[in-house]
Amino acid sequence: MQKRLIGAIDQGTTSSRFIVFDRMLKIVAKSQSEFPQYRPQPGWTEQSPREIMSCVRKCIRDCLGQMKDKGISAESISAIGITNQRETSVMWDRKTGVPLHPALVWHDTRNTDLCKDLIKKHGSADAFRSTTGLPISSYFSGTKIKWLIDNIPSVRDSVREKNAMFGNIDTWLLYNLSGKKRHATDVSNASRTLLMDIKTREWSDTMCKALNIPIHIMPEICSSSEIYTVIDDDELPELKGVPISGILGDQQAALVGHCCFEPGDVKNTYGTGAFILFQTGKKMIQSKHGLLTTVAYQLGKEDCKYALEGSVPVAGSAVQWFRDNLNIVETAQELDKMALKVQDTGDVYFVPAFSGLFAPRWRQDARGVFCGLTSYTNKYHLARACLESVCFQTHEVLKAMQHDAGVTLGKLKVDGGMSNSDIGMQIQSDLIDIDIWRPNMIENTALGAAFAAGRAIGFFKDTKDFTERVKRATKFDVFSSKISKKERAKRIKQWNKAVERSFGWMD
Repeated sequence: MQKRLIGAIDQGTTSSRFIVFDRMLKIVAKSQSEFPQYRPQPGWTEQSPREIMSCVRKCIRDCLGQMKDKGISAESISAIGITNQRETSVMWDRKTGVPLHPALVWHDTRNTDLCKDLIKKHGSADAFRSTTGLPISSYFSGTKIKWLIDNIPSVRDSVREKNAMFGNIDTWLLYNLSGKKRHATDVSNASRTLLMDIKTREWSDTMCKALNIPIHIMPEICSSSEIYTVIDDDELPELKGVPISGILGDQQAALVGHCCFEPGDVKNTYGTGAFILFQTGKKMIQSKHGLLTTVAYQLGKEDCKYALEGSVPVAGSAVQWFRDNLNIVETAQELDKMALKVQDTGDVYFVPAFSGLFAPRWRQDARGVFCGLTSYTNKYHLARACLESVCFQTHEVLKAMQHDAGVTLGKLKVDGGMSNSDIGMQIQSDLIDIDIWRPNMIENTALGAAFAAGRAIGFFKDTKDFTERVKRATKFDVFSSKISKKERAKRIKQWNKAVERSFGWMD
């Protein structure tokens, strides 16, 4: 049987997907399934690791069924890559493989007080930046692990008895798919824990001691493209022996899927949040403007590539909030239609700081506000302000990137659910004065994981080979700015005033 297909697990914040590509990057099979989110207290978000695993298996089985209907054997899959929501943290028992607690999701803020104590103790939120590339924040896994050890007796006891294992979602999936034989992660995920030395790409003794986290619970750090294990999962017997040979955090996978292989390439993924990555090559740039220094990817034994990242916690989730909490719309597409009914927001600005502000401001005391409401304001203005809020935050991040890197950006490659909004992408181009390139290939994140897996086994020769295949398979919509410099400056000034109003709501 010729091994002519490559599979990708795309495990996101609200849903899981499995996608099978052929050699020309055509999608052969695709399945997506949502899973529950649990919010036991304000600011807390949990997920069930077991439900995530079940969801992934369901998607894989669905795709195998689609392939069978087309007369394609599961044996055609040559390897599988994993891409995942980053920072979300799982602790489980080494002996039983059973989770010790629900997963703490990346935007969960129960560890905020812990972060404040660390900042006070070490003198600055940037105390660990030179080692990790990251500020002290509730966002990263290290402080989530510490919260679990400090507050959950079963976790604390298991750690003390050396029975506990930690992993982000990639590690949890790898562990289960390997038949509980492999406990590993890749450098892109490890770089988001606040525990990895970004220079050596090893777990930092200094950081683990600072957070009182024993290194023995941590997974082995590997490159983003190598054979980690083979599938040995009783619930997926058709794939037994298939290599898992690529792992990338979701935003790094999207960077790779966009073929951002050269320094200066930049992409934005509009998912639950918005995540902008700027490739800096072998050079690590320590941001002076509120960005993160992170690993982009490492392909096998090749040099590690780095990136500047700006993370915006609320993008698509703002649209969900309009739909589910305010009941103003029933679908995301309806929000677009509402926004098109007005020419502007009526000078209304929405700052969706539901769990604080991330890059470049890093204000955990901020909370969401509408500013500029008058008796003239209607629901259409609010809908447009919702779309604009994501675009303003993206503008802030791109401005910081240009300052840190000392370059002028040429174009922004985009993907994710909100990138399907024509009005949203036009507003984005208006505010940043940069062309937006939107590919018709919308599965860039899964595609990045597929490349990482395929490169490790020779399915793809190298980045050049992959880039050529992507070019042949992809067409682009391009959005260019249509507003004046004066109008842009006016709107950005008003946005900044609105952001200042959001500060200080939480002690």
